[in-house]
Amino acid sequence: MAAGAAPSQRMKPAERRSDNTLGLERESMRRDYGRTIPAEWQAMSKVFAALGDEHRQRIVLLFEDGERLNVGQIAEVSTLARSTVSHHLKTLREAQVLCSEKVGKEVFFWVNKAFLEDCLSRVLGYLQESV
Repeated sequence: MAAGAAPSQRMKPAERRSDNTLGLERESMRRDYGRTIPAEWQAMSKVFAALGDEHRQRIVLLFEDGERLNVGQIAEVSTLARSTVSHHLKTLREAQVLCSEKVGKEVFFWVNKAFLEDCLSRVLGYLQESV
């Protein structure tokens, strides 16, 4: 209905869906989707979300086995600004893809190999058992 329609032509509140009803339906859909991911897969879900970004994939691929890098070293070989690299590192650390340690004023990062191996072995186990 047009915004300039006469008041008698506008829909009465009882005739239209309330925003609250739509909000409840959306919330229900979100909750149902959340239930489809088992609790033991929650950490793995964060890993996949973090690695879903191409820049973060490139950052992870920079690390050699056992290597520790700081923000400056990563930004130096990246096309991204240092602040953007820091943001991506934070996301990777929160997803436990990377570990970090502060040494003096610098924070060094490294790949959380054991955690990633565990996550990926769960995926492989699921595929072998269920698919």
